[in-house]
Amino acid sequence: MPAFLIWLSRLLPTNPICLRLVEGGSRRVRHLMIRGAYLGILMVLLFFALAGSHSTLKELAQRGASASTTAAFAQVALICILTPIFMAGALAQESSPRTWEILLTTPLNALQIVLGSLFGRLFFVFALLLGALPLFVMTQSFGGVPGSAILASTWVAAASAMVMGAVAVTLSVVGGAGKRSVFAFYAAVLVYLFGTWAVDQLLRTPIAVGSDASFTTFCTPLNPFLVLESLLLTNTYQPHEMAGTGAGVIASTWYGRPVTTYGWICVLLTAGMITACTLAVRRIGGREVRLPLLRRLFGRATSRAARQARKVGSNPIAWRERHLRSGNAAAVLGRWAFLAVGLAAGATLLILHRTQSLDSAQLRLGLGALLGAETLVVLFTAINLSATAVSREREDGTLDLILTTPIQPGPYLSGKLLGLIEFLLPMMLVPPLTLLFASIYVMANGFGVPGGVEVTELIGTARVPMPIVIPEGALTFGAVFFAFTAFCIMVGLQWSIRSKGTIGSTLAAVGVMLAIAGILGLCGSAAGASIPVVGAVMVALSPVNLLVAVVSPNTAVSASLEDPFSARVALLVGAMIAVAVYVAIVFGMRATMTRTFMFTVRRLAGTN
Repeated sequence: MPAFLIWLSRLLPTNPICLRLVEGGSRRVRHLMIRGAYLGILMVLLFFALAGSHSTLKELAQRGASASTTAAFAQVALICILTPIFMAGALAQESSPRTWEILLTTPLNALQIVLGSLFGRLFFVFALLLGALPLFVMTQSFGGVPGSAILASTWVAAASAMVMGAVAVTLSVVGGAGKRSVFAFYAAVLVYLFGTWAVDQLLRTPIAVGSDASFTTFCTPLNPFLVLESLLLTNTYQPHEMAGTGAGVIASTWYGRPVTTYGWICVLLTAGMITACTLAVRRIGGREVRLPLLRRLFGRATSRAARQARKVGSNPIAWRERHLRSGNAAAVLGRWAFLAVGLAAGATLLILHRTQSLDSAQLRLGLGALLGAETLVVLFTAINLSATAVSREREDGTLDLILTTPIQPGPYLSGKLLGLIEFLLPMMLVPPLTLLFASIYVMANGFGVPGGVEVTELIGTARVPMPIVIPEGALTFGAVFFAFTAFCIMVGLQWSIRSKGTIGSTLAAVGVMLAIAGILGLCGSAAGASIPVVGAVMVALSPVNLLVAVVSPNTAVSASLEDPFSARVALLVGAMIAVAVYVAIVFGMRATMTRTFMFTVRRLAGTN
């Protein structure tokens, strides 16, 4: 075989790194379970979407189109969740310069190393998409689903996975990744999706006066869910054809062909990151270990003997957990930057409404998107930190040293919980404080803003004015949010104790909390839309549902709004019940974990 063909084949088909990753991952039970769960979820969604009592050809075609649309959105959401899982190895294992130094001693060139690390892990994501393709093709037998739409939706999911995979490899090459970056990856994806969706909602313009359909916006090709909406829900969201407007080729393609534009953006971004990684990977071997910039600029030059002893409080584990994570300048800057940026963003929305740059409906939409993104980031961060709190110490051997001290399991677990809450406190304050500012603004009637601070809601057949946010929502949401965050931390600690490593504990904790939050969200939203008063109480059990009820009550508790006062009282009562339930669960889990702590730790001793 000619030399250039051998060189080309080693880029992907016979790339040793790619083959090693594919062969190793194919034998992992966890990957098999993930693939089975992915296909199972899509099958269940299609089954319920296609189920029905009538069977006329027209109804079957409508159900087929609806089922395909639901499965397409679910597929992209699952790919956004699963791609960081499959790329966790690049973030956690190959982020170390030593790993890359070993790879650089092989006969492989830099491009082969980067492509092998990327596509060796993306293989499993692409396999999921190919495995789900027959399910989508099956919906064509009912009619109403064009084959081009199925292929385009699959391409959108594949392009999204490709970009996220390239980002993960880039982070590992530049040395900015680590085991904690797996969750930072999730948080960045959530913030980006929420942000582009919120901006798109503000920029939408109807295709005609009085029409419910709107044209695509500048943000459409930047968000895979908006791209799918323009592809599959053209009755309400149509590509904006620029023919006859004098717009150039780029503008016409951007607004008129979102799928094509999104595909090119993903391809160009991936190619750019692969090129940058290829140029940078050879410099890893000469990378020097340097102190962080803030420590080099402001660190003390005193000796260890001159340092004063530190007071650790009544629980040394809580002090250690708080200060161990606060020792990283990036972590400290990230927490306080999250607080400052979050509050500034909320204040900016209120100022824009006060200056009449935003109307009340747009302010409500902006607050909902901002608070939703902040809430999910904090909850995911709490799960990630708690899920690695014990398994990290097992991996580096610190847990064995701690167990030789007089500290008992009860104070140890309490210290972990208190330390994590204290560390996360600046971030946890952001959503309640933002909502508090909005509540004060509403109670002050916008400080005299023209038009007031109310939005007209359609309740039954009547239009009733409702405030932008329910004023007492800051208190009810804040209490439930803090209690639910403590519950998330305890779930993360439980899996951290039971798991061998940080990656396994993080994935297990995230999976459990997604299942719990999904059940609470679906049950609460269904009850709030159909059951008066009691449904509002059930909505308050989930902080996300409660947030929606506070910001947009017509969406979450529509069945209870015939008597708005009763609905608000029900939300308050539900919040009190939710706090009591979550606090009881936290104490119950702590008691159970205390009893089984030593047995679990000894069983996993030496398995790191």
